Amino acid sequence: MTITLRQLEYFVTVVDEGSFTRAAQMLHVSQPGLSHQIQALERELGGPLLERLPRQVRLTPAGRTALPHARASLAHAERTGSAARRASGVETGELHIGTLFSISVGVMPGALRIWRQQYPELQAHLVEFRHTNDLIAAMEAGQADVAVGPTPAAWDGPAREIGVEEFVIVASADTDLDSKPPKVRLADLADCDWVHFTSPSGLADILDQACRAAGFSPKVSVRTEQSTSALNLVAAGLGIGLVPANVIPPHFEGVVLRADPEVRRPLSVYTRVKPDPITAAFVAAIADETLVMPPHVRTRLSGPAQQG
Repeated sequence: MTITLRQLEYFVTVVDEGSFTRAAQMLHVSQPGLSHQIQALERELGGPLLERLPRQVRLTPAGRTALPHARASLAHAERTGSAARRASGVETGELHIGTLFSISVGVMPGALRIWRQQYPELQAHLVEFRHTNDLIAAMEAGQADVAVGPTPAAWDGPAREIGVEEFVIVASADTDLDSKPPKVRLADLADCDWVHFTSPSGLADILDQACRAAGFSPKVSVRTEQSTSALNLVAAGLGIGLVPANVIPPHFEGVVLRADPEVRRPLSVYTRVKPDPITAAFVAAIADETLVMPPHVRTRLSGPAQQG
């Protein structure tokens, strides 16, 4: 079987543009030439990928199956070329970093600052996801050069743990929760209203699992997708929340409590293959700079009950 990247690019472009005419214009090729390449791809794959309608195209079942693989192949080819240029000492372009939305807020800034000091001509492109499963799938599909997220249960490539992320209970400044000592049993929060997360977010799974282990289901006041939005909703008095400690800014005026039992997840940085020197520099930077428990949060949680 001989399938070229050009054929895959043409196929994806036709799908994205919705017509052969617009795709040919976008690719700067003739429409007959485009059609010929698509037909060659269909012959190789054993059947039609696109249904030609009067004013649009529609994917066939085979086309729907082939499309994500075509996108993954193109993304992997792009990442391979970028890695080769970096390995040969060409310090221009982008490093694509896959991560979760909450980690991009709380963990990435310090590491990227250090890495950019070493490679000021390079750009970082964050590829952010809601859920760990989406991040792992994107890495397997070649959509990023390196990933920062919860440690995968099984990963064949290089991986390095960078710390354990702790989740804390947050409440508004006028809450009835006692903040001395700064620790609260999750089971005691069964009757509280909660700022929860939308179902696509991995943070929703973490909150549900923690509450389930404590013997209750959280009573939801409002749902949001982002940890930073959850903090704002908590501060407005819409309920209590469970968020990563590293997303809490120094100016947060609400209450911050350590959960009992503690809610934690290990974080790693991982790649598909041995990192090139520039990717390795990012790995080293994030390993050195990761703050899964910022000093201002650690200070708020310090006290006789937390010592040892």
